[in-house]
Amino acid sequence: MTHSTVSASPIPTHATVQLPTTIGLDLSDRVSHYHVLLGDGRTHSKGKLANTREDLTKHFAMWKGCRLVIEAGGPSHWISRLAHEQGLEVLVANPRHVPAISQSNNKSDKSDAQILAEVGCTDPKRLAPITHRSAEAQAHLAVHRARNEMVGNRTSMINHVRGVLKTHGQRAPQCSPESFGIRAYDSIPPELSAALKPLLQVIDVLNKQIKQYDKEIVRLGKEQYPVTQILQHIPGVGPNVSLGFVLTVDDPKRFKRSRSVGAYFGIVPRKRDSGNSNPQLPITKSGDREMRRLLVLSANYILGHFGPDCDLKRFGLRIAGDGTNKAAKKRARVAVARKLAVLMHHLWKTGEVYDPFYQAKRRGEPVPA
Repeated sequence: MTHSTVSASPIPTHATVQLPTTIGLDLSDRVSHYHVLLGDGRTHSKGKLANTREDLTKHFAMWKGCRLVIEAGGPSHWISRLAHEQGLEVLVANPRHVPAISQSNNKSDKSDAQILAEVGCTDPKRLAPITHRSAEAQAHLAVHRARNEMVGNRTSMINHVRGVLKTHGQRAPQCSPESFGIRAYDSIPPELSAALKPLLQVIDVLNKQIKQYDKEIVRLGKEQYPVTQILQHIPGVGPNVSLGFVLTVDDPKRFKRSRSVGAYFGIVPRKRDSGNSNPQLPITKSGDREMRRLLVLSANYILGHFGPDCDLKRFGLRIAGDGTNKAAKKRARVAVARKLAVLMHHLWKTGEVYDPFYQAKRRGEPVPA
């Protein structure tokens, strides 16, 4: 079922619209509202259209040469690519930077479309436009995310089995997640057999599928994204983390300075300086949550007992101190994750070979032979 287009006036064509013309398109699941604003600030038309390729292509063809402003979200990836193909200038707004929408007390799809059009026409920099990754990278990232989703489900099931066993005075064996489905089978008492053994079977199936995903991730890294092999020289960075980083960033030239990558992943502290007040605030947590989680996991390994000596570990340990302060340890993890992201982008952009003691050598610190 498609939704008919409703507008205050006829939908503009490229021949009749006074340029520059800006269209604000507020994306929803099935129906999106648009607001067409002429270069002189007058509203030309407004209405709604169905979120189908057919309906969007028809409207984009009539708006060819105009500026389209949308907010980043689930459907914005393919809709922005479709608009580019139809000859529109597309700005994908960062929702965090459009407070007139996110913090509005009178929020509606119609008003959101109008705000997008107005800001996109008069001050597009306020939108903090983002760049979506390519369609190929998006498809490969789907494999990466599917694997991590399965790992999360496996962890949840394992924790459930362990928790149920504890409430009945039993304990599951200490073993790796990969062997839990088999090793824990004999630990299930008869009265819990119907409840827990089917879960162990599902865990076993998940383990087999995760192995298949791991093989595909290794293959993608070697064949499609060879830079991942360079990044994997860094401690704590394996095929999963390196491929996720490359697919999430997509193009290293998006960032003029490697330091900007930390902000992109939301692992820089918020700022709220005012007068003499300069409070310590938590990180912004903007950007890709899954990649931020993987960077922190890598930082945990680097700072842990098995993490080898390197610049990153020394940097983190200086922040963590003697390890008794939990807040300091948390700051160290975040700081190492941020520095790791910057390092990975630098190696990718420059093609340099990873040197674990590059900074230590510059400072004249002792390094292993």
